[in-house]
Amino acid sequence: MTPPVWRALLWDLDGTLVDTAPDLAAAIQELCLRHSRQAPDYADLRHVASHGAPGLLGRAFGLSPHDPEYAPLREEFLELYAHRQHRGSQFFPGIPEILEETAKQGILWGIVTNKPGRLTHSLLATLRFPVPPAVVVSGDTTARAKPDPMPVRAALETLSLAAETVPFIGDDQRDIQAGQAAGCPCWAAAWGYCGQDTPVGEWGADRVLYGTEDLAALLALPQAACSPAV
Repeated sequence: MTPPVWRALLWDLDGTLVDTAPDLAAAIQELCLRHSRQAPDYADLRHVASHGAPGLLGRAFGLSPHDPEYAPLREEFLELYAHRQHRGSQFFPGIPEILEETAKQGILWGIVTNKPGRLTHSLLATLRFPVPPAVVVSGDTTARAKPDPMPVRAALETLSLAAETVPFIGDDQRDIQAGQAAGCPCWAAAWGYCGQDTPVGEWGADRVLYGTEDLAALLALPQAACSPAV
């Protein structure tokens, strides 16, 4: 059977491409300290890091976006997070190597994230990508964010590629929902945070990838080239 020809890969950012939980959790813990509140431990916060401010503030303060206290706390949290300048964030092991090897095969890549644009671009500026992304869609780029398919469709339109040739990779069920609604093959990145009550195997993804080595194998990339340096 002839393997499919992938023209590009679309990636979620937090928890899929980059491990940003150390900075996100530290900002929440500092926010709790400011408000004389006991902060959840790091492991508890890491689990919901892909949910961004709603998940983190929900875990630490018991708030939802509908609560009147939520909006000012969110702004304070984002300022604390921005002030950290992403100093604790880094690629998941194997990601730079995969981006480099797929580029050699002519496969483009892009980002579709719910992270606000100013924070998306400040994070990307701190990282050394072997190949720059062909498209970046942030949480405020389009009128609606994931799980709505609008951001994924915007990325496909920018790339001028058919959805069936562009897998979407993410560690959150919203990524799978958005990608599927846009017509993309969807691969769950189980190496990420996967902070849902529903187990990752029940998200309905076309593939569940438990490590970046699984992704390298699925893409038929040279394993030696995609193994991170020790």
